[in-house]
Amino acid sequence: DGEYFWKLSGRHLMGANSTVSELLLADLACKFRKPREHACVLIGGLGLGFSLRRVLEISGPKASAHVSELLPEVVAWNREFLGGLNGKLLDDSRVQILTRDVFDCIKQGPGRYDAILLDVDNGPTSFVQAKNSRIYTGNGLWLIHRALRPGGRVAFWSADREPAFLANLTRAGFRAEEFEAKSNERAKRAAHRIYVGEVEG
Repeated sequence: DGEYFWKLSGRHLMGANSTVSELLLADLACKFRKPREHACVLIGGLGLGFSLRRVLEISGPKASAHVSELLPEVVAWNREFLGGLNGKLLDDSRVQILTRDVFDCIKQGPGRYDAILLDVDNGPTSFVQAKNSRIYTGNGLWLIHRALRPGGRVAFWSADREPAFLANLTRAGFRAEEFEAKSNERAKRAAHRIYVGEVEG
């Protein structure tokens, strides 16, 4: 019927009818104080491709998007089944698909990215995969800070409010903000949160 949902062991992870927070994640990550014509953006987690689509829409023809997706099956499903949704974006010349852990991409070196979007788990304290917790540790945040260029931004998707995480971002050297995010346009309340850290410069 054109609606797509992903579940893991019966647990709902995402759906094509609930994309408000995925789009907002891209908007906030790429909201630079100064325009960046050749912005390089790292997206952690392909999902159904909505954040990727939004990054390409707002970043322009000279930007590039590196999509780190740990599971090759997810990439294959997007190509095979989701061409009518966002799957065709994987063939866009601006897009590079990396079937590897986003944490390894972040560790590659300093000043590689203008923006980093992280929608790899449920947030700083709730995990589908335990090893994702390293992204949110002091060392993980330091590596993210190092991977960003001056004025660069990182946006973290979180299923719930995480009050301590703002302080952790600040301690890691970011200008930190918290934003409410609805799961869909008809939702009466904002169930999710997006945490943004900006590097000075």
